[in-house]
Amino acid sequence: MHRALQLAQASADAGEVPVGAVIVRDGVEIAAAANAMRAAKDPTAHAEMEAIRQAARVLGNERLDGCDLWVTLEPCPMCAGAISHARIARVYYAAPDPKGGGVDHGPRVFAHPTCHHRPEVYSGLGESPASAMLKTFFADRREKFARLARGNA
Repeated sequence: MHRALQLAQASADAGEVPVGAVIVRDGVEIAAAANAMRAAKDPTAHAEMEAIRQAARVLGNERLDGCDLWVTLEPCPMCAGAISHARIARVYYAAPDPKGGGVDHGPRVFAHPTCHHRPEVYSGLGESPASAMLKTFFADRREKFARLARGNA
């Protein structure tokens, strides 16, 4: 999770929502990514999606059997769907996302009877630093927009 938190900080420094993701197989990192939606101008460039794409290229297979995903925020429904289709074995996420999550909140993608594959899910590992990073990022953005609204850019 430490590596995912580093990627999340880099994402925040680049003006992206601070989320980092790492995919590990047999104890070896095979992919790592941070949110890149703004930079890529791609709404699907979530950290998880980018890491899944990298891992599939590295392994030469769309199935990521035996892989673990470490991510700093509960995956959204889109990412949860991709995790299922990629057949990722285990998901470890740090901070819950009551508004946008798709694993333990919202649609709970893996709980649906039509879900193709249900990974093991572990939450709360690294929750404090991940939550603090997200709260700081959004508080700073709210303050920036408030200053702009007041004409104090």
